[in-house]
Amino acid sequence: MSGLSWLQRALLAGAAIAVAWTLWNSNGLNERVGKDLLLFVALPAALAAAHGRSLGWRIDRTAVRNAVLLAVFVTPFYLVGSTLPTVRAFYPMWGGTLATYPSHVLKQFAVVVAAETYYRGLLCVSVKKLGRKAALISPVVYAFHHIYKPPIELVLSGPTDVLFGLVDYESDSILPSVVAHGGGLALLDWLVLHEPIFPPEQVLEWLSWLPLPL
Repeated sequence: MSGLSWLQRALLAGAAIAVAWTLWNSNGLNERVGKDLLLFVALPAALAAAHGRSLGWRIDRTAVRNAVLLAVFVTPFYLVGSTLPTVRAFYPMWGGTLATYPSHVLKQFAVVVAAETYYRGLLCVSVKKLGRKAALISPVVYAFHHIYKPPIELVLSGPTDVLFGLVDYESDSILPSVVAHGGGLALLDWLVLHEPIFPPEQVLEWLSWLPLPL
């Protein structure tokens, strides 16, 4: 390992963490928070600190501006997606309800921060030496980890992950993806727990051209 570059170490660590995450079965949101904080935050943070590298844990004007712009851009997708039957059947994850919404959202946000630290921090921002191609790494790993999600979400996760990665790459910060992902997921859960804001039949008609179950 002593002869490996940071890029090689980061990618090897990322692969090992991906395997460990897949093999570690967690039950419920509380266990998921612990699992993700250990594998996706503690291990990458320790590795980065030992090598004087950044995982994108920084906030400046550029990061804040890009976080707002990215959040605004993805919000319509969450609004429309919350109407789809497959999405409404899947969310909220871990059995969230209106009564548990506040605590559920906070725990879920911890999962988001952990995920973005790994997918966008370790596998993108920390390996900026690759150039913008670094944004192409995490979509593959993310899709593998989330193969069980609704088909429409899984298909969209590829371009979405690339977009998030590019924005974080340009920002040198994971703040944009944390805000867009965390805020969007909180919004999606809230919308799913209420009546659809758009007529489902109308949305299904709009998207009937897609060869996917909606």
